[in-house]
Amino acid sequence: MSQTAQSLRANAQALAGVLPPLLADAERLAANVALGAHGRRRAGSGESFWQYRHAMPGDSMASIDWRRSAQGDALFIREREWEASQTVAFWVDPSKAMQYHSKSNAPKAERAKLLAQATASLLSRAGERVALMQSLASRPGFGQNKLHQIALALSKLGDESDYGKLPMPHGARGGHRVFFSDFMAAEADIFPALHAHAEAGNDGALVHILDPSEEAFPFDGRIIFESMGGVIDFETKRAKALRAEYHQRLQARSEQLRQWAHRAGWHYLHHSTAQAAQAALLWLFNALGSQR
Repeated sequence: MSQTAQSLRANAQALAGVLPPLLADAERLAANVALGAHGRRRAGSGESFWQYRHAMPGDSMASIDWRRSAQGDALFIREREWEASQTVAFWVDPSKAMQYHSKSNAPKAERAKLLAQATASLLSRAGERVALMQSLASRPGFGQNKLHQIALALSKLGDESDYGKLPMPHGARGGHRVFFSDFMAAEADIFPALHAHAEAGNDGALVHILDPSEEAFPFDGRIIFESMGGVIDFETKRAKALRAEYHQRLQARSEQLRQWAHRAGWHYLHHSTAQAAQAALLWLFNALGSQR
């Protein structure tokens, strides 16, 4: 076996070792939620047969299915399924801050990736096109090939920034956008992009992911706080004295995001990594369904 073939095999094995856990976990999570989720099918102008219904006053003669109607005394309309598929593009915060986690919980990034992959799986099954912004999977598509492409892109996700800067809109207008982040960046790195997406006719959801220790701030005594990228550090001898102001600022950011989403017609979810991922996935699927 040549060196090139050996390298190719090694790379393929490494890739296979990365993808299955995320795909398997996401598919398992999506399967559980799909059992309780309401369908997104509806009558419309597509090509796929959906159902027959009795003809009603106002229906055109051309819409009557005469073959089915000939089987009895009633006239039937052959309805087709609505097939105006939508594009749902995800953005998962790639910053180092998303790698933070307390001892008993997974990193915020892992939860964000799992929710993004599972939501993409559910939507793809429903016939929607999905994409991952700022990645090689940014072109919308659906089906298993697209889901594998998104999983590969998520497995390589990560950059050197301390906090995530939301991307500006790119591509077709009027789609759905879902942002997964801790939203701890400066306002200038968050809200201008959100405004731009809303002005481009996009709607969607903000999934605000935090670790339980970030919500509780259980620190006391002498502590050196350092950002995950090491850019910011702060030392205090009385960490407990900072708790009230910290909670105030965290609540202010959450409320700022919530109010923006309300005004823009988007959805907002505050999610802790200590909570069940299934509940967040069901919320997100239903939120996107209501917008559609």
